[in-house]
Amino acid sequence: MDFNSILQQVAVMALPVLTAITLHEVAHGWAARRCGDRTAEAQGRLSLNPLRHVDPMGTVLVPGVLLLLGAPFLFGWAKPVPVNPNRFRHYRQDWVKVAAAGPASNLVMALLWGLLLVAVVRLFGAGLDAQPYGRWLAAMSQFGLQFNVVLAVFNLLPIPPLDGGRVLTNLLPPRSALVKVLEAITPYGLFIVMGLVATRLLGVLISPPIDWVLDGFNAVLSWLI
Repeated sequence: MDFNSILQQVAVMALPVLTAITLHEVAHGWAARRCGDRTAEAQGRLSLNPLRHVDPMGTVLVPGVLLLLGAPFLFGWAKPVPVNPNRFRHYRQDWVKVAAAGPASNLVMALLWGLLLVAVVRLFGAGLDAQPYGRWLAAMSQFGLQFNVVLAVFNLLPIPPLDGGRVLTNLLPPRSALVKVLEAITPYGLFIVMGLVATRLLGVLISPPIDWVLDGFNAVLSWLI
């Protein structure tokens, strides 16, 4: 991949990636505030400024390496917002709400990017290929839709501390054997995810639900176009 190609891809991907990971974390903080925990707000982490949420590894290194390697999909993460569950009004129920808020925000953003894609196609019509600005908007919208779906599905993996692990832990009976397993592997969650990436098992796990969700979005958007 030459330097110009990389610049073109960055121009398409930068805004969707930054908004996806920023609003994902802000959604966690906003949900926590609604549940009684104002820690993120007190530390200024409800800001929409991406610089407050950038994680050197998850926001820059991992997506960059995946891009250079030509991975079939990109994912990443931002610096987690601080959450103090001891301030929740209803500990287990509120944990589910706070954890689910991030992936839910990504699905909403996927829909918004999809609607922008519809608007671009309607605006430029058959002349889309001849319009550089239209091509860029269409490519960015399509990537924004796909990236947000990937991010939502990835974060819903039942591996703590990913959101899916938090949701599952607090939906199951607190003394169940599976909860004990999930709590035991929490300190190693990131290493498990990296292992799945290195062995390419991550793609095997999340590709089917990603394709299923994207097919649903594409069906709706095709009808709108």
